[in-house]
Amino acid sequence: MAVAETQLYAKVANKHRRKSTSVLLESLLAKGFPAHIAQKALAATGQKTIEDAAKWLHSHCNDPSLEDPIPQEYALYLCPTGRLHDHLQEFWKESKRQCGKNRAHEIFPHITLCDFFTCEDQKVELLYDTLKRVGDSFSQCFPPSISLSLHSSTSYLGFFIGDSHANILKEFALAFSSEASAQAAQMLRHVTESISCAYCHVKPCLKQLHLTLAHKFYPHHQKTLEELAKCINPGESCQWVAALYSRDMRFVHYQTLRALFQYKPQNIDELMINAGDFVYVDPTQQSDVSEGWVIGTSHRTGCRGFIPENYTERASESDTWVKHREYVFVTASRLFTQTENEPNVKLNGEVHNPSMSRSVTNVLSLQNATLRRGVLVMRHGERVDQVFGKSWLQQCLTADGKYYRADLNFPSTLPKRKDSMKNFECDPPLSSCGVFQSRLIGEALLDQGVTVSYVYSSPALRCIQTAQHILQGLKLDQKVKIRVEPGLFEWTKWEVSRVIPKFMDVTELAEASYKIDTSYRGNFPLSSLVPSESYEEYVSRSSAVIKQIITACPSKGVILIVGHGSSLASFTRPLLGLPARDSSNFAQGVRKIPSLGMCFCEELKEENKWQMVNPPVKTLTHGANAAFNWRNGIVED
Repeated sequence: MAVAETQLYAKVANKHRRKSTSVLLESLLAKGFPAHIAQKALAATGQKTIEDAAKWLHSHCNDPSLEDPIPQEYALYLCPTGRLHDHLQEFWKESKRQCGKNRAHEIFPHITLCDFFTCEDQKVELLYDTLKRVGDSFSQCFPPSISLSLHSSTSYLGFFIGDSHANILKEFALAFSSEASAQAAQMLRHVTESISCAYCHVKPCLKQLHLTLAHKFYPHHQKTLEELAKCINPGESCQWVAALYSRDMRFVHYQTLRALFQYKPQNIDELMINAGDFVYVDPTQQSDVSEGWVIGTSHRTGCRGFIPENYTERASESDTWVKHREYVFVTASRLFTQTENEPNVKLNGEVHNPSMSRSVTNVLSLQNATLRRGVLVMRHGERVDQVFGKSWLQQCLTADGKYYRADLNFPSTLPKRKDSMKNFECDPPLSSCGVFQSRLIGEALLDQGVTVSYVYSSPALRCIQTAQHILQGLKLDQKVKIRVEPGLFEWTKWEVSRVIPKFMDVTELAEASYKIDTSYRGNFPLSSLVPSESYEEYVSRSSAVIKQIITACPSKGVILIVGHGSSLASFTRPLLGLPARDSSNFAQGVRKIPSLGMCFCEELKEENKWQMVNPPVKTLTHGANAAFNWRNGIVED
């Protein structure tokens, strides 16, 4: 009786509830869309509803690739549901929070049955039919539970599938690939008019089947990830689903960004985006793009253009994938499982498992108990030449050489210095917005109860001013003094003048009311900075300076380091025990760091190591505000 009920339930669960593709296609054709365009829209939206396809067509009306005969890529995954899925999602969230994003976070929990293959739009329905038929034929022999054993190495963590169960899954994948390929070949023989009808070759995964938990992570995170993985009970109740997904094959090696805010183009080469839009960005095409911008292609519209980078965040690769069809494997043991044994509750709309959370909380409490010191590395605020260009000083000098404020975003005054005012050109101050940014960050740190015990700054005026205004926001400007460390200056090769800027000395800075620790002697004398130093010299300098700072600050609390865009990687990677990045990758990463961009490391003293965690405050995002002449468009035509 149980077997009969299981068969009946499986038939109901996997019954096609959507309209057939032919009906959807006919509806689009009746609206006047060409057949190949209609098929493309259906394939891009999972062939679900006429409304989805019509919306896609409307959004892509200006897509330059709309007529291109480029098919989607498809993959067949076996995905867990139920309590096991909830535990895996909790692991995903905690591993990302504690150890940062690794390759596994790009995709949801799954076992790969057939890796990505191409299939022309008019043949996709064959894949649906094949999945249904092969699923039905394997429904009785599909295991009631799948044996999972934890496997760990320095770059991989995941569950390996037991041999007996893996063999069944491989047979299922092989049957799907063989029948799908045969069906596509048969269709090809019946097609006489199209010369572009390519053969659909589906390749099953016949190697060691696995469910990846973490991949390509830093070796020093292995222990933490293993502890989190041990909280997952692989024997938890689970209903397995074979799901067919697709992706746009043109953007496989691109980065995927998610828009945080709407952006309306102000120039013809800019891209319109709405909050929540996805944008594909090719990292190899960004070297010539202006700082703070990226060029990409909208997933929603197919159009290409420039967007402000700080309007976006990194998304996961699978966020743009489309689920087409799925086959639910229903077993007798699953059918009669007591639901009261699955105490999942919803917190803030997310499925939450109490037992998993308690386990993870225990791991977190053990780790938090060992935290001692923190290092907050931050880029300076907006510099005045970033807004007004390298010739900013010429815009603010009268005929007799006196400074005046030509725009409200220029500083109200410039500090007095012994030498020529012209030296401000190579050592520019913050803009008025830069001052506001810095004060705002300090106030946010105060709100979060962050205790800053030491402050180090690059000798660049913009960094010292940033540190000063952060301390004012923290209400610590009368308690903590700034230690000016020449070794924190950026890579000297990037200096346009090819010489080391002439900085204000500590006496001048103190006389200008900056809270400077005049008794501090830098670890790296200013005279030791070499113009146009090699990347290796810069990396060596940075590594030595951060280690000396850590040694000089033994007490608890946060060490605030205010430096440059290059500082975030240069001073944290040595702490984490990571090698320096390649110089080209390093430069590409630095250009993405905005004003007041920051990262935070915490010490695990008992384990004699540091780990990177979320900064104590949120990022600061704002848009551009162009200069305005009231005559243009108001008085004059």
